[in-house]
Amino acid sequence: MIPEGKARRRILVAGGAGFLGSHLCERLLREGNSVVCVDNFSTGRMENLRGLLRTDGFTVIRHDIVDPLDLPVDEIFNLACPASPPHYQADPIHTMKTSVIGSLNLLELAVRHGARIFQASTSEVYGDPHVHPQPEGYWGNVNSFGPRACYDEGKRSAETLFHDFHERHGVDIRIVRIFNTYGPRMRADDGRVVSNFIVQALKGEDITVYGDGSQTRSFCYVDDLIEGFHRLMYRRPAIHTPVNIGNPGEFTVRALAEQIIRMTGSSSKIVHLPLPTDDPRQRRPDITVARRELGWSPDIALVDGLKSTIAYFEGQLPRSVGVLAEVS
Repeated sequence: MIPEGKARRRILVAGGAGFLGSHLCERLLREGNSVVCVDNFSTGRMENLRGLLRTDGFTVIRHDIVDPLDLPVDEIFNLACPASPPHYQADPIHTMKTSVIGSLNLLELAVRHGARIFQASTSEVYGDPHVHPQPEGYWGNVNSFGPRACYDEGKRSAETLFHDFHERHGVDIRIVRIFNTYGPRMRADDGRVVSNFIVQALKGEDITVYGDGSQTRSFCYVDDLIEGFHRLMYRRPAIHTPVNIGNPGEFTVRALAEQIIRMTGSSSKIVHLPLPTDDPRQRRPDITVARRELGWSPDIALVDGLKSTIAYFEGQLPRSVGVLAEVS
């Protein structure tokens, strides 16, 4: 249903064919909105939109937000940018352009049409943190010359642009800092830890853990994340500063690998490779603001989210290890 006090809106979702974008489009359409999905399909997939293509009020436009666009819209969600290291490092200049020039184009569109605009930022703005867990007030520890900088610094710059457009032009902005998220519609070649481990386990391949596996991550299931997006976007009064959305449960990378091996019944062995440059040692959100201001906290436990995600990948890959194992 449409949120209280909110008539049917025309909403642009940049990056709408991606993992998160497709789930967001689905949620917005379910509420009766008109949704325009804009994507250049560099990492987004039409397959993610298959169930939405015949939905009333849904439009797909192939477009790169690095190039200006002009569509009359009421709201904008900016999720357009490769988010996994292999993908954003493949063309670091374009990644930076997407975050900075793309954000600039969408902000100017928001000014032109008086639209509210949402920025999908990232926990990567904290870099390899010296503060744990990471609150929104922590300024981060980012290497501007490192292999991850095109993404980290691009997202930091985008946040600055959003702030400046709010201050200078009064644009109604919302900024979320996303922590590790997983779920159905992730790409098998995504390169992130959950999809890597599940695909390797289902194929019976060695599971590659970088470093000794003691580095930690916090994993948020996609449905929880989209609920957080929604609460921030439609919260009154508005919050115009960044808000962490993620699951504060903290797991070592090795523990995640072992959990996925058990759940898939895989014969895969864990092997260790050198830790990538600037790979964060710890990552866990402080979600005090989201709990207090949005009434939001994640509901889905890691084991339950992994069941759905493994089942999704089993349907995507040749069967090599049998069905999802029972895990209590």
